[in-house]
Amino acid sequence: MSSPKLQRYGQVIGLKPEAYEKYVQYHAQVWPGVLKMIHECNIRNYSIFFKDNTLFAYFEYVGDNFEADMAKMAADPTTQEWWAIMKPMQQPVSTRAEGEWWANMREVFHFD
Repeated sequence: MSSPKLQRYGQVIGLKPEAYEKYVQYHAQVWPGVLKMIHECNIRNYSIFFKDNTLFAYFEYVGDNFEADMAKMAADPTTQEWWAIMKPMQQPVSTRAEGEWWANMREVFHFD
């Protein structure tokens, strides 16, 4: 049986300027339950970058049902608690698709 194909994701969202320090402090010590759920939902190599009040997230998805894994993550009480703290600090981009919080980006180049 073959393993699922790795999928790369890039996402972007704004960060309110006054929230930067608090956001960085939280992410210096992400709750173990949040990290466990990220891993259980088949996300690997996850990074968040910051520039000019914008957050850019990159991760690799190694599962075979992204929508189901994201629904599992969204249903997790610890993740919900984490998101309740993060969301007021964030400012979604106006061009995001309906239903998105972090706006998904389209990959236009990759080189291994």
